[in-house]
Amino acid sequence: MPNDPLKPMTARDSDNMITKLTRRRMLALGAGMTAGALAGLRSDNVFAALKLDVTQGNVQPMPIALPDFVAGSPADGEVSRNVTGIITSNLRRSGLFAPIDPAAYIEKIGNPDTVPRFPDWRAINAQALVTGRVTRQNDGRLKAEFRLWDVFAGAQQAGQQYFTTPDNWRRIGHIISDAIYERLTGEKGYFDTRIVFVDESGPKERRVKRLTIMDQDGANVRYLTRGDDLVLTPRFSPSTQEITYMSFGQGDPRVFLLNIETGQREIVGNFPGMTFSPRFSPDGQRVIMSLQQGSNSNLFVMDLRSKATTRLTQSPAIDTAPSYSPDGTRICFESDRGGSQQIYVMSASGGNAQRISFGEGSYSTPVWSPRGDTIAFTKQGGGRFGIGIMNTDGSGERLLTEGFHNEGPTFAPNGRVIMFFRDPGGNSGPSLYTVDITGRNEQRVPTPSFASDPAWSPLLS
Repeated sequence: MPNDPLKPMTARDSDNMITKLTRRRMLALGAGMTAGALAGLRSDNVFAALKLDVTQGNVQPMPIALPDFVAGSPADGEVSRNVTGIITSNLRRSGLFAPIDPAAYIEKIGNPDTVPRFPDWRAINAQALVTGRVTRQNDGRLKAEFRLWDVFAGAQQAGQQYFTTPDNWRRIGHIISDAIYERLTGEKGYFDTRIVFVDESGPKERRVKRLTIMDQDGANVRYLTRGDDLVLTPRFSPSTQEITYMSFGQGDPRVFLLNIETGQREIVGNFPGMTFSPRFSPDGQRVIMSLQQGSNSNLFVMDLRSKATTRLTQSPAIDTAPSYSPDGTRICFESDRGGSQQIYVMSASGGNAQRISFGEGSYSTPVWSPRGDTIAFTKQGGGRFGIGIMNTDGSGERLLTEGFHNEGPTFAPNGRVIMFFRDPGGNSGPSLYTVDITGRNEQRVPTPSFASDPAWSPLLS
C-alpha cells in the first residue's frame, strides 16, 4: 500500500492490501485517498475548516445532512442506503451530530462527483454535508466513496474511497463514520470497533452466562461460549484477535485466553487457588491478574511467551482489578488494604503503591483511559453506584452517572466515551449503556438479552 496518503491507490495496491489482510485473518478491507478523484473538488469560496469542539460539556450537536449514497447500479440501491443508514445512526448516537430529516432536503444528489448547490443546504441550516456512492466492481467487490463538505465555506473537507467484499458493508459504514468524526472533531472515531460482554439469559436464579461479541452498535452478535461455565470479566488484547477472561467450571476459577477467530482456548498458568480479573498489557505480551491466597489476593503478571510469572504485590489484603496505563509503565488497581475498597497506582513492575481515591464511599473496577490522562471507576455509597473519572493523581474526581447498580466501566479506544452495565434490581437484569466523559448523552446499547461486563476493543482498522 502506498505510504503517501495523497497518492492514488492503484488496483494492484488495493489487491495486495486485501491479500495481506486476509493472510492475517482480518476483514479484507482496503482504503485510500485519491487526490484527483476525491480531493480535487471545491467551490470558489475561501476555505474555512469546519470544526466541532468536543472538550466542553455543553456541546451543541452539529446539523449534518446525509443524503442516501448514490447507487452505481439498481442492484446496489439497498446496500448504498444501508451504508448511509449506518453512518447516520453512528453520528446521531455520538451525541455530537444532529442528522437533518431528509424530507427537508432541497437538492437531490445525483452525482457525488459534482459540487453541491451550497445555498440549498445553507437554507436548511446544514453545516456539513456528506455525499457518496456505492458501486459493485467487475470482480464482485464493493467500492464505496464519500465526500465531506463544509457547507458555509463551500469547500470539500475530506474524500476517500474503500474497496471490500459485499458482506463487509457494515464495516464500510463504520469506517466512513470514523473518518467524518475525526475530520470534524479532530479526534479519532470509535465506530469500527467491537464489544465483548457476558450475555445473561434465563431465570434470575439460574442465569446462563455466555461470552459474546458484537459490533459497538449491537449488530453482528456472535456467542463465543455455550454457557456451560460461568464467565466473567472478558478483556480484549491490543490485536483484537484474543480475549482473556475468567471462567468458573467444576474447579476453581481460572483465567483463560481465547482466540476469537479460531475458538482455540488455553489456560493462563496452573496456579493453586482462584485467579481472576485478567487484563492484557498494552503490548499484548503479558496478562496481569489477581491470585487468591487464603483470605487475601495479590497481583501477578505472566509473560505469555516465556510463561514466567512475577508477583507484584505483597499485601495481606485483597488487591484486584488491575489495569495498565497506555504506555505500560504503571498500573491502577483496587485494594482494601486501607480498610475499604480504594484505588491505588504503582509501577508496573511492583513496589510502593499510592492511594489516589479519597472521596466518601468505596471505589472499584478502575480502568486507565487510552488517552492516559484519567482513570474511570465504580463508586459505591449511600446505596447507589456511580460511574466516574478522576485524574491519575486522584484530583478532579467527578461522577458521570449514578443508579441502583452501575458497574464495570470500559473506555472507547479514543477515550471519549465510556460503556458500563446497569442492573435496576428486582426481577430484571443488567443492560449496557454508554456515556460521554463530559457526563452527556447517556444511551442504552441494544443486546439480545441481559448483558454485563462489557469490554471495548481497539479500532479494528
